[in-house]
Amino acid sequence: MSDSREIVQEYLDIVATVREYVEEQMQLGFTEHHEPKKQTGDFDLKRLREEAADCTRCELHQNRNTVVFGTGDENAELMFVGEAPGADEDRQGEPFVGRAGQLLTKIIEAVGYARGQVYIANVIKCRPPGNRNPKPVEVETCEPFLLKQIELIHPKVICALGSFAAQTLLRTDQKISSLRGKFHDYRGVKVMPTYHPAFLLRNPNAKRDVWEDMKLVIAELKKDRALRESSP
Repeated sequence: MSDSREIVQEYLDIVATVREYVEEQMQLGFTEHHEPKKQTGDFDLKRLREEAADCTRCELHQNRNTVVFGTGDENAELMFVGEAPGADEDRQGEPFVGRAGQLLTKIIEAVGYARGQVYIANVIKCRPPGNRNPKPVEVETCEPFLLKQIELIHPKVICALGSFAAQTLLRTDQKISSLRGKFHDYRGVKVMPTYHPAFLLRNPNAKRDVWEDMKLVIAELKKDRALRESSP
């Protein structure tokens, strides 16, 4: 157990070091290899998708079949963010299409939406070999695509599915078990961390916790709609 904790801490230390380096480089103006290129005019998701499709900024591009950019309503009020594509997603080019994706679809429908009415994306756009965990440098290199997606879609609520998504958006090393069950803030957008559907397949008892999280999401979206409808 102590070895496991040491490995996790070592990983988090590496993430912090890489992030500190990247932020320092950005402050100095060296953003070419770490952010989607600056665009002028009506920059949209289509152009961002095209840029991601040509990305060779980390080693993951060497073995991918396709870039798994994201899918759904580009004006969605609810967005789901996962970790990285798996084998099914890499083949089909769409996030969450395997068994975990089928469960996510059921969760979306339970919240009151069709899958096409929300937006679904991952932190990492290319499949890590063997479905291994993303490396810190891969997260740092790829996350600007996700952050730009969020900026363009501007959802009312983001559901961060699993530790990697939650920790990336919230800049924290807290475990998902500590983060879930309450809203957090990402640049003015409410974030609800919850368990990843793949985790639920292995731990079905946790489905009750996810449903409690989703009830909070439902209430928040209803409140937001009510406020918008009541405003002049």
